[in-house]
Amino acid sequence: MVAKIFGSLFGGGAEREPQRILDERLPVTQEQELEQTRAALGDLRSAIRRAGAVLPTLASSRLRQTDDLLRALIDYIAEHTASTEQRVLLNAMITDYLPTSLRVYRALPPSAHQDASPETDKLLEQLDILHSTALDLDHQVRSGAIAELSVHGRFLQDKFDVGGIRLTPGGGGQLPDSHEGDTR
Repeated sequence: MVAKIFGSLFGGGAEREPQRILDERLPVTQEQELEQTRAALGDLRSAIRRAGAVLPTLASSRLRQTDDLLRALIDYIAEHTASTEQRVLLNAMITDYLPTSLRVYRALPPSAHQDASPETDKLLEQLDILHSTALDLDHQVRSGAIAELSVHGRFLQDKFDVGGIRLTPGGGGQLPDSHEGDTR
């Protein structure tokens, strides 16, 4: 009995199935992660719609612009990929930063929900920062793809320009430029 008590206190109990423990430790694939992020963005979009009567027009517009940008970015990342850091920032914006700004503003008294209130100004400032961050993230992800394409192009050039012989699309090799016209 004492062993059972100590086992349950220190995790030695047999209450959990071994397969369930292993399943909880399996990493989430990038595809699953993006689907979870996409679902969270759907939840955020619903929260924005529900808050429509409380939000000033400018805040609602900025939230929708940011939502559209993030939705397109998720689709782009699903097709072209992004770094772990970029995906973490994307997820944090959707699941934490934007919802927190929205939730805190909605929790304010109705008198604060005026277009010219200091609280509305703070919300708009936060939304501008988040929108700017989303634009920067979008640029980073897309320019990363351009950089990757350039690196791949250099790799292909190095691979197929071996010893100065360039392979042409017709399948035949071409002599290096220094030997063209040489009749020896």
